[in-house]
Amino acid sequence: HTSDSAASERGNELPRMKTTTKPSTAKTGVAVACMGYMLCSSLMLIANKLAVTFFAAPGIVLILQLGLTAVCVKGAGLAGLILVDDLEWAKVKPYTLVAVAFLSTIYTNIKTLQYANVETFIVFRASTPILVSVADWWFLGRELPSFRSSMCLLGLLLGACGYVLFDKNFEVNGYIWVMVWYSVFCFDQVYLKHAADTVKMQSNWGKVYYSNLLACIPLALIAVWNQEEQILKDSPSLAAFLAVGLSCVLGVAMSYFAWLARSLISATYFTVVGNSCKIITIVINRVIWDKHASNVGLVCLLLCLLCAYYYKQAPKRADVTAREQAQKPKVPV
Repeated sequence: HTSDSAASERGNELPRMKTTTKPSTAKTGVAVACMGYMLCSSLMLIANKLAVTFFAAPGIVLILQLGLTAVCVKGAGLAGLILVDDLEWAKVKPYTLVAVAFLSTIYTNIKTLQYANVETFIVFRASTPILVSVADWWFLGRELPSFRSSMCLLGLLLGACGYVLFDKNFEVNGYIWVMVWYSVFCFDQVYLKHAADTVKMQSNWGKVYYSNLLACIPLALIAVWNQEEQILKDSPSLAAFLAVGLSCVLGVAMSYFAWLARSLISATYFTVVGNSCKIITIVINRVIWDKHASNVGLVCLLLCLLCAYYYKQAPKRADVTAREQAQKPKVPV
């Protein structure tokens, strides 16, 4: 009777509804990667500007940033907290060019900040998606941006240019370094996306470890060549220690989120995300350096935000998608 009673109770239970409102894991991952990268990138530009202002040795600053990142990642891997790829020649070989491109971008970036103001850097940064979108189509199999996205790219450029033109603190010092950075950055965006898609790593931390560690080697030679060690003879101030320390912490976080975002979105969309977060940088820069834009400048900032919001990354071309589907191994029925 006990079993009959239990069966009767089970029969009287109402059927449970299956949950079908499960959030999209892919969209959540993209959102986390982009938000993390935007936060770190918006603060990193200011931190680097402070670092080279109080400690005029950009090579040493970058060695500390990249070296600390590599040590922290490898240490966490040895402790079993994260999965980090071991150094293998099959992976080191393709990542050597990655390290050179990565190093060239951040070195010319920090040299630009040493000789030019933040606004000058941002106005050149905002125009890069136009060239990267063409490279996305030519090398990475993406379609060209739609009319709406093209207008958004143009709006980003016009908005950033307008802000700088109406900014009373606009300067053109460091123009050569800005142009060198522009050329290197466009190559960096495309090639690092190619490496993220083609070089198989066990985890995203492996990409962070390889790129930072391999970049330290040529960076040490650059620092010695520029005789930056002479600056260490003068005791750095407390402000220098704090600024460099903050840039190192942000460097670890930014390396992870940057590689994670690159693996989830297109090179052009990654560039647009980087541009939109520079709006936050401008706001912070105005506060800490007491530089104020006019009302027209604020309208230009709003234009940049709107263009970044309405930009839609171009899908892969039909022929590329078909080729990728044909290359996938068929599952036996």
